[in-house]
Amino acid sequence: MVANTVISNEEFGALMRRRTQRLMCAAVYLSAHRHEPTSLTRPLLGDLLSQSAQVEEVLDSYGARNNLHWHTFRSIVAAIKLFSNVSYELLHIQHSLPYYRLLPLEQDFDRATQRALEFTSEILVEATDRILRQAERLGLWIPPLAPCVDMYREVLPRGRLVQDLATRKSETVAKTVTTVATAFLNLAAETKPSLPSRRIDPSEYPAFLAGPITEESLRSIEFRFHNLQSLYDTNVSKTEVEGIDKDLPVLRGHISVVLHLLRTATDFAHYYERHVDSKTQLSGEYTLNLVPADKLLSKLMNYSVNFAGQYLASAVVLCREMLSRYTEVGSIEVPVPAYRGFHVRPSTLIAKLVLHYGSEVRMEMDDESYDASSPLELFRANEKINARKRRWLAEEVARTGLVSQDIGDREPAQVVHDTIMALAEQGKIVIYEQPLKLLGRPIRPDSSLLQWVTDEIARLQATGKIDIGTNLTIRFVGDKRVLADIQLLAESGYGEDSLGNNVPLPDKLAYLRK
Repeated sequence: MVANTVISNEEFGALMRRRTQRLMCAAVYLSAHRHEPTSLTRPLLGDLLSQSAQVEEVLDSYGARNNLHWHTFRSIVAAIKLFSNVSYELLHIQHSLPYYRLLPLEQDFDRATQRALEFTSEILVEATDRILRQAERLGLWIPPLAPCVDMYREVLPRGRLVQDLATRKSETVAKTVTTVATAFLNLAAETKPSLPSRRIDPSEYPAFLAGPITEESLRSIEFRFHNLQSLYDTNVSKTEVEGIDKDLPVLRGHISVVLHLLRTATDFAHYYERHVDSKTQLSGEYTLNLVPADKLLSKLMNYSVNFAGQYLASAVVLCREMLSRYTEVGSIEVPVPAYRGFHVRPSTLIAKLVLHYGSEVRMEMDDESYDASSPLELFRANEKINARKRRWLAEEVARTGLVSQDIGDREPAQVVHDTIMALAEQGKIVIYEQPLKLLGRPIRPDSSLLQWVTDEIARLQATGKIDIGTNLTIRFVGDKRVLADIQLLAESGYGEDSLGNNVPLPDKLAYLRK
């Protein structure tokens, strides 16, 4: 084939008559058996998929996409390829459901899968009818039904083969379970915006289509779940561990069903964006009007995405339960962040770190316990830390005699300033505002000078102009894996220096940068 040589429709038609014979055979069979509930079989869909892919490649290599005589035929072939692939995924889910050991949902997933298959079947029947009409127009060979009948029937005997393959040796159960469960929890947390575990109202479709639910985002998530399934198969499948912890095969079933649902979602989103949505469709191809937009979006949102999100949420609970059984609990004491304590950055990093592992970790102080996976909980603890700082500083000011009742001709504001400067020289106060501006308020009649000075210092701390430097420590209790990373984070200044500037995190904590 020479790129700049024009081939006639007659010569190209002769080529296509040879190359489309098996595709036409499958199309004839489906068209003739359209009313049979079991007409879509894996042998039929396998042929539709493989033959349409081959025919599409030949069409594209000769530029049929932009040829008036062939572009409609090419568009129908592409639709058959896509919806054969979706249908094959749906059939795979149906046949695999007994072995996935999926956790129960309120919605009937089996029935929803059947309805999705009926939807794609209707599209394929319409597409094969159209391709047969196009084949007649183009002079392609259309076979009689008889040669095709036995090729596509699928009669399956009951039962499974004996599972007598020897199991593999593996590392400890705890390490294997925590590795896979933690990887699942990380991926679940990162993909949650694209996979809500609820039905999506049609009024919400535009917002989702403009952001988290696009072909690009779904394909990326699909790829990552494929990697997660590979991680499981490499580390767990056919190992002794898989036989010891019965939750592991359940987790594998959830990874698999989410992966296959994502594949259907990606194809639905692709077809909508390329061939249905007026804002993004390709010129000339949307005239097929093969798929109603509302029905396509309903299957994308409330079958593929909805059930993927629900099974993801169910497996998150399962993973947390698995981790709780294997977590080795410990405790550490680490310094309170030097810059403003547990403000936004250190609190967010700690929460993200805890969520990365998926196991429970608590921060403890003065007989109170805080959920370390919640930044808001750590913010709440920070108020108590600041109160402890102020009490400690008041005791230091009183103990060192920095403030005396005899202030001579100095103004009260000058006393505060001198006290703060003295404390700063001793490393007990950090000044963030230079020059430090004081309000110069008069001393209240019912307040001593010492009380007034400590109140002013507390006010300056609350407004962020200064902070109190102490050696306060905080205690974390929980999963030793998490505690090791919290210790490393603390040794790295919680990602900032004493003035709140960013500092690089160690490579081991690279996941916190995502």
